[in-house]
Amino acid sequence: MTSDPAIRTTGLTKHYGHVEALIDLNLEVGPGEVFGFLGPNGAGKTTTIRTILDEIRPTAGTASILGMDTGKHSVEIRRHIGYVPGDLAMYPNLTGKDTLTYFANLRGGVDWEYVAELAERLDADLSKKVGDLSSGNRQKVGLIQAFMNRPEVLIMDEPSSGLDPLMQREFQAMMREVSAEGRTVFLSSHTLSEVQRVADRVGIIRSGRLIALETVADLRAKGMRRIEFQFAEPVDASVFESVPGVRDVDVLRRRVMLSYDGKIDVLLTTVAGRYDVIDITTHEADLEEIFLTYYRDEEEAV
Repeated sequence: MTSDPAIRTTGLTKHYGHVEALIDLNLEVGPGEVFGFLGPNGAGKTTTIRTILDEIRPTAGTASILGMDTGKHSVEIRRHIGYVPGDLAMYPNLTGKDTLTYFANLRGGVDWEYVAELAERLDADLSKKVGDLSSGNRQKVGLIQAFMNRPEVLIMDEPSSGLDPLMQREFQAMMREVSAEGRTVFLSSHTLSEVQRVADRVGIIRSGRLIALETVADLRAKGMRRIEFQFAEPVDASVFESVPGVRDVDVLRRRVMLSYDGKIDVLLTTVAGRYDVIDITTHEADLEEIFLTYYRDEEEAV
C-alpha cells in the first residue's frame, strides 16, 4: 500500500468546446476512505470519473491514483483499481461467468473462490447470457468484476442502479469491508441514502464545480433541523427569530415549532435563559434535505 492519497486532482478541468463540464477540481481521497461524490445528472460526476481514469483527457490540471499520474501510468493504474462505469456495457452473448473470465484474464487471474463468494452474496446467476439478464442482474456482474481482484481503489459511477433494496444493503456491506481493509471507495451517486450510510466524506458538485467538501457528520450537523419546544408559559416569537439560523417560527401559545441550521447549544442557551422548557423534540435533516439546501443556496448566490 502507498502512503500517497488514493486519488488526487489538482486544477482538473474539462471543456467540451464552450461547455465547461468540470472546472478547477482540487480533491484528495485518502486510503481506506469511502468518499461519496454527489450531484444530479449533468452536474459533472461522470466527466470527473472519466477524466480521473484518463478515459478522456483534461483540458487543464492533473490527476493521480495511488501516487501515479493517470496520464502517464494509466496501464499500471488499472492493475490496482476496480471500476464500474455509469454506462455499463458487456458482451451480450457471453455468460456472466464468461464475462468474468475475460476480465480475470486481463488482470492475470483472480481467486475464483472469492468470485463465487461475491456471486452468492449478490445472488448473481453467472450461467445466463448477459443479454438475457435484467438491468439489475447485469449490474451485479459489473460489481463482481470490479471487486473480484481486491483492488486498492474502487471507482464506481451510480453502482447500485437497478439493485433491489436487499442487494443494495449487501453492496453497502461490501463497501464497508473494503474500507475496513484500508482500501478506498470513490462512490459517485445521486442515491443520497446510500451515500449517507457508507461514506466518510462527501463532495457535492454543481455545474462542474465542487461546492462543498465535508465529512458526513459535519454536513449533517450543518443541516436544517425541525425543532419543537413545549413551554410552561406562553412565549414571544421574536425571542426565537433573533437567533441566527432560525427560520419558519410557528408559535401556538406554549408550543413553538421552528427550523434551525446552527449549533443546538446556542439555541438552547438563548431559550432556556428566558423560558421554562418542559419538552423538546428535534428531527435531524437527512442528507437529501441538506443536499437540496446546498443547491438552493448556491442558486440564490448566483
